[in-house]
Amino acid sequence: MARDIQEMIRSKYGAMAESPRSTENAGVRAVAEAFGYSSEELNSIPAEANIGVSCGNPTAYASLRIGETVVDLGCGGGLDVFLAASKVGPTGKAIGIDMTPEMIERARRNAERGIDGRPYANVEFHLATIDSLPLPDSLVDCIISNCVINLAPDKKAVFREIARVLKPGGRLAVSDIALKQPLPPEIGNDLLAYVGCVAGAILVDDYRRDLIESGLAHVQIVETGSDLNAYALADSPPAASCCSGTDLPVVSTGCCAPGETSFSDLFARYNVNDYAASVRVYAVKP
Repeated sequence: MARDIQEMIRSKYGAMAESPRSTENAGVRAVAEAFGYSSEELNSIPAEANIGVSCGNPTAYASLRIGETVVDLGCGGGLDVFLAASKVGPTGKAIGIDMTPEMIERARRNAERGIDGRPYANVEFHLATIDSLPLPDSLVDCIISNCVINLAPDKKAVFREIARVLKPGGRLAVSDIALKQPLPPEIGNDLLAYVGCVAGAILVDDYRRDLIESGLAHVQIVETGSDLNAYALADSPPAASCCSGTDLPVVSTGCCAPGETSFSDLFARYNVNDYAASVRVYAVKP
């Protein structure tokens, strides 16, 4: 089952990476703004870095400082890596981790393109799963992530890796989805909903316990109050409809099979906010 989930995630996010999803798309921009990104932030990075699957803006509250090393788990097209790079400055480093080759390629392309023809000099991207990080022990000042940990089949392994690579005193500042109550089977058993960050989420109490058991301390999980139905915005452009919250043109990708369920279909049947919440997760390595 875990392998099936990973392959489904890799396939769907690979398709997103090869799509024209970007800040220039009104629906994709609307999702990012709904979860806390300002127009100034979105305009300060390559448009293709934003694919509209955020559930928060971790760089806004991670308190990143000049010279720090920050790692983004599940970096996608590089949205948060590029925002972090500007905060840690030329003496710092922003590192992106993603298991999807197409996403890593997109992120590296964005880094080379940069802004106004100036490539990013203090970023790097690695192809890897977030439960097996290609980083040495005690390297990182801050770990961020944006609606990705909930996708990991083995979250306890992810939390152990976070504790391993953080320096003593290093911190975790994550945007994620957590459950307030168990999901109905129609959502919880739907791999497409899993790819949309909802069905893979765990209960808030389990999230807190697993972080503490991994060796982290001072754990806080705070609901943001954001409306999760905003994900349907990226599913809405009439010229580019597809499944699982993507807006890939069907004629060129064939990504939708007859009868597949889209975010819009799921959200029409359920108020996801009754079951899940966008949360900010904080923790420190002692």
